[in-house]
Formats: sequence, C-alpha cells, structure tokens
Amino acid sequence: MLSDKPAIEQLRWIMSRLRDPETGCPWDIKQTFSSISPHTIEEAYEVADAIESNDMMALKDELGDLLFQVVFYAQMAKEQGEFDFEDIVVGLNEKLMRRHPHVFAKQESLTDEQLEVQWQAIKAQERLQKDNAKQAQPLWHDIPKMLPALSRAQKIQKRASALGFDWPDYHGALDKVAEEVQEVSEALSVDPYSAHSAEELGDLLFATVNVARHAKHDPEQILRLACDKFVRRFERVEYTLRQQGLSLDSATLEEMDLAWEQVKKQQRS
Repeated sequence: MLSDKPAIEQLRWIMSRLRDPETGCPWDIKQTFSSISPHTIEEAYEVADAIESNDMMALKDELGDLLFQVVFYAQMAKEQGEFDFEDIVVGLNEKLMRRHPHVFAKQESLTDEQLEVQWQAIKAQERLQKDNAKQAQPLWHDIPKMLPALSRAQKIQKRASALGFDWPDYHGALDKVAEEVQEVSEALSVDPYSAHSAEELGDLLFATVNVARHAKHDPEQILRLACDKFVRRFERVEYTLRQQGLSLDSATLEEMDLAWEQVKKQQRS
C-alpha cells in the first residue's frame, strides 16, 4: 500500500500520477522546464519570506512547495531519459562530501576566512574539470544571469576575490563607494536621464555590494530589511498625519518630512 512507503516515495508516486499522459492533471501534463522555472523562483522567495517573518508553520509549508518543484523537474527529466530523483540525490551527496573535506576527510577546524578560501578553491577545481570535459568556458558562466542583481554581483565579486582581485578589507571598498558617488553626481549634473548616468548609478550599486560583502552582510537580505523598515516607518507617518487631521494626499512635503523625523525619533527612543 502507498501509505506503507516513505513519505518521499509517496510524493514521487503522486508526481508520476499527476504527469500521467492518460489520467494525470492537464495542467501538470503540459508543463515544461521553462514554464515551471518562474514558479520555482517564486517558491524560493516565499521560503525566504517565511524565514524573515519567523513563521515556522509557513516555513514548513513553503519548504514543501519548494521540494515539490525539485520532484517536478526530476519527473520531467526522467520522462526524457536524462536523470531522475535518485540521480539528483546521489550527485548532491557526492558534492557535499567533496566540498567539505574538513568534515568528511581531514577532520580539521577552519576559520570562516579559511572556509571561504577552501570553498572557492574547490569550486574552481570543479569548474576546471568541467571545462576539460567539455570546452573552456567563460569565468562567470556558472553564475546564473537570472539571479537577483545584488546576489549576482556578490557572487561575481567573490569569484574575483578568489583570484586575488579584491580590496584587503572594507576600507578600500568604502573608498570606492565615495569615488562612485562623486562620479554619479557629475553624471547627473550633466544629464540625469542619460545612459551614462544609469551606468554610473549601476557602478555605485555594484561598489556598495562590495562593502556589504567585506562586512559579511548579504546585500539581498539587508536591502529587503531596509525596505521593510521604510514601509513600517511610512505606515507610522501615515498614522501620525491622520492624528493631525491630514492625509498623505493632502499633506505637504514639509509636513510629511516633519512626521517622518518624529517617527524616527520615536523608534530610536
């Protein structure tokens, strides 16, 4: 009976039934790798949202949805004779053991900095082996272009750092931000809507990610937290204005600024 099988086997059976060309679900049957991909990205963000909301029940649910994405891809690949769920797990197990020699081989204690150096060296060796097996690939070919731009910038910078192209600490990265701010100011003064201004603003964002990386902060996460903080404060601004008989539509910029500063002071005290 199905109930006697491990839960993961039940899930794989359910997925195979959903994709059955004769008796399956019409929506599931017509899906492809490309059509499912946006759903995978959405599910990953919902997992992150549950974590940041500290909602463990929601996290359990969202992790199930994310696992379903993996099982969905595995079923489609199996149908095409490419690989199946077991192949995914075997490959993952091998990769985890290969990338953690300090746990599974040498049994040694490493600092965070040593772990990062080891991690990048192992990944570089993996890329070299893949290149030799196929053909030489660009240095960045395995960093997905579909990543959120902040996360992609961080990965690119880590790759460059592993090759020795990096500031020794956050001071140099911070000085670069100041330099980029000046260049943005100059570009905006000429034409704020030009492609050059956009390019300089992009350089400033990239440089800011570098500072966050050196300070051991994930840029994607801290920007999300900054967005949340702004939303909370602005909601308090709206409430403060209502207490004064005003609204966001009727209040002047000066009145909103005054309410904003009042809210900031309250939240700091």
